Amino acid sequence: MKAIPFTWHFLHPRYWPIWLLLIPLLFVFSKLPWGIQRRIGTFLGLLVYSVIGQRRRDTATNIRLCFPEASENEQAMMVKDVFIQGGISIFETANAWFKPKEYYHKKVTIQGLHHLQAAKAEGKGILLLGAHYSFVDLCGLLAIIFFPVDTVYRPQNNKALEYFMVKRRLRIYDYQIDHDNMRLLIKALKENHTVWYTPDQDFGLKQGVFAPFFGMQAATVTAPRRLQKINNSAVMLVHFRRHPVLEQYEILITPRLENYPSDDPVADASLVNHHLEQLIRRSPTQYMWFHRRFKTRPEGEAMPYPKKRRHLKEEQRNI
Repeated sequence: MKAIPFTWHFLHPRYWPIWLLLIPLLFVFSKLPWGIQRRIGTFLGLLVYSVIGQRRRDTATNIRLCFPEASENEQAMMVKDVFIQGGISIFETANAWFKPKEYYHKKVTIQGLHHLQAAKAEGKGILLLGAHYSFVDLCGLLAIIFFPVDTVYRPQNNKALEYFMVKRRLRIYDYQIDHDNMRLLIKALKENHTVWYTPDQDFGLKQGVFAPFFGMQAATVTAPRRLQKINNSAVMLVHFRRHPVLEQYEILITPRLENYPSDDPVADASLVNHHLEQLIRRSPTQYMWFHRRFKTRPEGEAMPYPKKRRHLKEEQRNI
């Protein structure tokens, strides 16, 4: 995939914080030793936890719904750790964009690579289903140590940031596929590429069905079952996990899903969600619980998340 063409519009003052602050800061971050990265990341995560109440409340709701077996104290500790992991991931994003791939050769292990290699030998595409782990940008760099991969992603609204991110990711991915660019996604599978796709967010029922996820009915995209049929692609899942303290990572690739897809989209979505849940439980606080995974609800069921402050203010004005 070619880089987005640079235009002089990117030098508009509205983009100066990107060029003069964000990018230089991330570059400096990438040069820091891991111990310092981890300590500063922990501080930043706790700062965000303290300041951004809406994200904290949404995360707390997700943890409460998905881990009802945990005590209130355990749930509170998990919520705080989700933010700590998010803070550390700022440095892992910087590392993904600026550190050489060789830096991680002795810092990552992989299980289940033979599943992917066996499917690859069949000469068809592979749909590798994953999730939004906190260090998602680094996941791609870790993966290409073992196998080439494409990624499906949602473009940034900030055009200068989008330009920069696509350019830095060129050293990682063969294709960076806009989630709306079905033509390129189909092309990648027909060319027998391995495509990393994350079906773990709520895009409503126009693109999905309700299926259980951590005991909750969750709007789940059905795109994977349709994509599989393009080239009879093998479908398997991938999980990334960081050591709790050390700068060491694990990749786990599951066996391919058998009898997938079936004739039942709900059964297929439930199967994928089941496997995703089992993988996320391996390191639950390294998953991005910030997003409103359960915002779409069955008819008559209230959304579980607290209302945003601006909505509460509007309701108060209308009383």
